[in-house]
Amino acid sequence: MTEGNTQNDQTGGSDVFNVPVIIAAAHELKAPLALIRQLSLSLEQGNVSKKEIERIAEKITLTSERSLRLTTDLTRSARLEDSLFTLEPINPISLCEDVVHELSPMFAARGKAIAVKERRRSLLAVGNHDLLRRILLNFADNALYYSAPEAPVVLSVSRIKNGETIRLSVRDYGPALPMTVWKSFDSSLGKRAQMLHSRPESSGLGMYIASQFAGVMGATLGATRHRDGATFYVDLNASTQLRLL
Repeated sequence: MTEGNTQNDQTGGSDVFNVPVIIAAAHELKAPLALIRQLSLSLEQGNVSKKEIERIAEKITLTSERSLRLTTDLTRSARLEDSLFTLEPINPISLCEDVVHELSPMFAARGKAIAVKERRRSLLAVGNHDLLRRILLNFADNALYYSAPEAPVVLSVSRIKNGETIRLSVRDYGPALPMTVWKSFDSSLGKRAQMLHSRPESSGLGMYIASQFAGVMGATLGATRHRDGATFYVDLNASTQLRLL
């Protein structure tokens, strides 16, 4: 298997409202808004069965939730410098399970699955629960649109660097980015939003916002390219509290 890795250190602060990011935000919001409009027009035209109305309503709800998450993250990212975020020990497996529970209906609506890889030993990472949750939601939401139906998106937690670092990752199984595109993506990861033409619904905005959130926690964002998809991850310092138990 040919794989490529990229890892970038993030710094706090945000310049989210620059021109490239505004363009990326417009691109990211255009598709769901167009879909909602199309679905609402279908309802207005009538002659729709009750079952079809329920399906359309569910799709509108799920699409709206994704757009609202994006706008919430944009707002939060723009205010990072003015906010205080407490860092505390976090159970990463429990957090991954919460994210899977939240996104399962959206994945099911698209005929896909999302799961957490089981782990026997407990781990604790140092971070901010809300920001880390939003990072995982960004990773998983991106994976939803590019993963193959027959393979679930998998969230996992591992200990690396002699146990000093906890890695939370989201693995999708779908079309791999061409190496030329991946190299460009490598160099821009966490620095700017970048549209990926081989993944047309993505502007890279979610990854950019995730990098802003990671910077506040002193965390590191990275990605691994696979022939059958990609893994996006965030590395945090391991908590020493377990050593006291």
